[in-house]
Amino acid sequence: MTIDRRSVLLAAAALALTASAASAQDYKTKYPELTFAVVPAENASGVTERWTPFVAYLSKELGVKVNLRIANDYAAVIEGQRSGNIQIASYGSASFARARLTGVKTEAFANDINKDGSTGYYSVFFVKANSPYKAIDDLKGKNLGLVDPNSTSGNNVPRFELDKMGIADAEGYFGKVVFTGSHENAILALAQGTVDVAANQWTSEDDSTLAQMLHKGMLKNADGTPMKKDDFRVIHKSAPILNGPYAYNADLPDDLKAAITKAFMEAPTKEKDVFDRLSDGQKLGFHPATTKDWDATIQLIKFVDALRKKKAS
Repeated sequence: MTIDRRSVLLAAAALALTASAASAQDYKTKYPELTFAVVPAENASGVTERWTPFVAYLSKELGVKVNLRIANDYAAVIEGQRSGNIQIASYGSASFARARLTGVKTEAFANDINKDGSTGYYSVFFVKANSPYKAIDDLKGKNLGLVDPNSTSGNNVPRFELDKMGIADAEGYFGKVVFTGSHENAILALAQGTVDVAANQWTSEDDSTLAQMLHKGMLKNADGTPMKKDDFRVIHKSAPILNGPYAYNADLPDDLKAAITKAFMEAPTKEKDVFDRLSDGQKLGFHPATTKDWDATIQLIKFVDALRKKKAS
């Protein structure tokens, strides 16, 4: 029997296709369902409206069912990935650093690209524009609204910024420090007068939690009229912060990791309407990322932890 070169090549190609199909089948057999977790910056219904179409897109692209989990807080995402119950997660920079510091086997693969092409944002302190407060120095003894202990822009960076101003003990400087639970809740607390200053995330005038809430008509004056951008003032803005990562479990098969990454990167062109819904059209796409991109954030978390230990002692 004569075996020519063409036959060998065809056989090799067939084997490669079979191996590829088997590999795909392997991850679909091991992971017939995946869970994608996000932490709400807004109310749960808003998160569901934003993310459900994107999760449906992921299900179609990956060939397995992807379930959306709206976590109560960043700690729930961290522990969910630690236990393996969450395979894909949307993290803030600080919560991702915290996950790594506590031994969670998680790998970053992407983060958001802003409308101007940048991949960062800021932590800001908001006050109401009709208040007398022009700087943090004016707020001693007043109430500060933070977001979540593991929030980057809503707790960790604000504490770092306060320390640079000579305020190492926020709880001692302000009359009360309140964890509101979400970025939206912090803005609501400020609008309603529960706090006098609120830490929050800000990318641009049109891309922030405040901008989204104003766009949806969620903020009202005492007489019921809609609040406007001019009703709020930024009194301090941090140095740029790297946009938080999307991360998957390090233990996932390589072909599944590749498929997840590919689906994210292709989303803005394959499902533009679905992608635009995530950010009210304020993002251009997903930027390829690696876990090491957040090494500097780990140093920030260690710094904030040291502040807490110093205060406790």
